[in-house]
Amino acid sequence: MRVLVVEDEQLLADAVATGLRREAMAVDVVYDGSAALERIGVNDYDVVVLDRDLPVVHGDDVCRKIVELGMPTRVLMLTASGDVSDRVEGLELGADDYLPKPFAFTELTARVRALGRRTTVALPPVLERSGIKLDPNRREIFRDGKEIQLAPKEFAVLEVLMRSEGAVVSAEQLLEKAWDENTDPFTNVVRVTVMTLRRKLGEPAVIVTVPGSGYRI
Repeated sequence: MRVLVVEDEQLLADAVATGLRREAMAVDVVYDGSAALERIGVNDYDVVVLDRDLPVVHGDDVCRKIVELGMPTRVLMLTASGDVSDRVEGLELGADDYLPKPFAFTELTARVRALGRRTTVALPPVLERSGIKLDPNRREIFRDGKEIQLAPKEFAVLEVLMRSEGAVVSAEQLLEKAWDENTDPFTNVVRVTVMTLRRKLGEPAVIVTVPGSGYRI
């Protein structure tokens, strides 16, 4: 899942981003509404965690723009005010969910995951392919009934490959979906992660390399 965090309180923004990355999400961070519009214009996000009271361009205007563009991106709006009237106003602007500050990070994570599932409503909650069962909600992987422990990025890469339902996924697509925009596009991190995944998943190998194209399961 790819997430954009838009929050002008930099310490809070960075803390949220760090926490979401630990949950195997690819996260970009910006600190004002103008930068948010730039990112939304060039990247596809599953969820935008959007502070309402932003400098330069107000969070309301960012939300309106997402709605105007007809994007499938879901918006979780954050605000210092928990008044019912403010929550209603935010939802009427087009936000999909609303969370007042201060909030528990566990609740934020749960809401982000719930919104991410809405963008892929046609997909089953538990993914199964080639003897592998992946539960995105419980963060569990099983192969032929045996649980396998994966690092967050390994889990994210495997989830992307399984969601492709046998189609080839390029290294560039894996970088986009499992890492953030600060990752060097020329890095070998995808190849190394796939190699580690193959080792952990065991024999027979289920991740196939398609020369010049990418990987598939």
